[in-house]
Amino acid sequence: MLSIPLPFVVAILLIFLLAEVVRRDDGLCAGGAPGNTPFLVLILVSILQSVLSGLRWGYGVQEVAYLMPVIAATVPPLAYAGVSQLVRASPLSGRARLILHMLPVALIVLLLLVWRDALDIVLALIFMVYAGAILALMRTGTDALQRLPFENATPAFRSILFAACALLFSAALDIYVFLDFSEGRSRHALTIITLGNLAALIILSLAAAIAGRNPSADAEPEAAPGPEGDGDRDTMDRVTLHLRGRQVYRDPELTLDRLARKVLIPARQISGAINRTTGKNVSQYVNEYRIAEACQHLSETDKPVTEIMFDVGFQTKSNFNREFRRVTDMTPIQWREKHRAAAPQP
Repeated sequence: MLSIPLPFVVAILLIFLLAEVVRRDDGLCAGGAPGNTPFLVLILVSILQSVLSGLRWGYGVQEVAYLMPVIAATVPPLAYAGVSQLVRASPLSGRARLILHMLPVALIVLLLLVWRDALDIVLALIFMVYAGAILALMRTGTDALQRLPFENATPAFRSILFAACALLFSAALDIYVFLDFSEGRSRHALTIITLGNLAALIILSLAAAIAGRNPSADAEPEAAPGPEGDGDRDTMDRVTLHLRGRQVYRDPELTLDRLARKVLIPARQISGAINRTTGKNVSQYVNEYRIAEACQHLSETDKPVTEIMFDVGFQTKSNFNREFRRVTDMTPIQWREKHRAAAPQP
């Protein structure tokens, strides 16, 4: 009976995931919202690594052992590059970024030639350094995702944290295997390498799929800081004017970068003012305007919930329901029923 190694099964599942992400991004591109190329490549690399793992551990093709660490070294830079596209435009040119992120791969190739015993430890260090760099980018929470629509910020932020944890998990795995071989045991190395790396690849790929949307491909310069003496109150007044007065929150593609350009205030200044004044992040603050209008429509009209969702700026029902429950502690249907029951009868 033909036996299919587990890594091949994982590769097939990741191919389906990649196809779904490409299909989604094709639809977004039609609306002017391109996908996140580093995250797409990350899923491709995960597929390739799964296939190589299946060849090596399932069919004993030892020649791929020279390629696997090189491919593995591309994973952390791709994860970081994908995250950085959602955070801000890099001050480095595309060529400079490519050279910088190719250094880990070049180092692994060099070690393959001169010092193979150090591969596991060096790979672990590369994974840890990039995981730390990703966590540093996310230190301000969802507000760090300046180029992602507000409604997608929370799930994307969580996915990125999972991706960083997956990198750290892979690093810990490499260190364990290195110590296992150093002590001459290596009894569990095969199982640990296979299952552990596959789990990390799955987590990374899923995280990339969830966080992989990048609607602001053409970065624009950040607004200049406001005049000296402008404080949180002035910043909040100008933000409120655009949110409440001009209802810019209805824009489903609204990002922190776009909001900053509309109010002519730097994104960091807006984020800091909202955090200090309300104790909330920017995406929560903007989504509360959307939910407030949705509540009004639910109470005063017979519009379907889905139509209301689109009217106020949400694009997916799951995000709308999550934010609605966060703000009101009930579902949209429960809100409508409660407030209609409480309304005076004619």
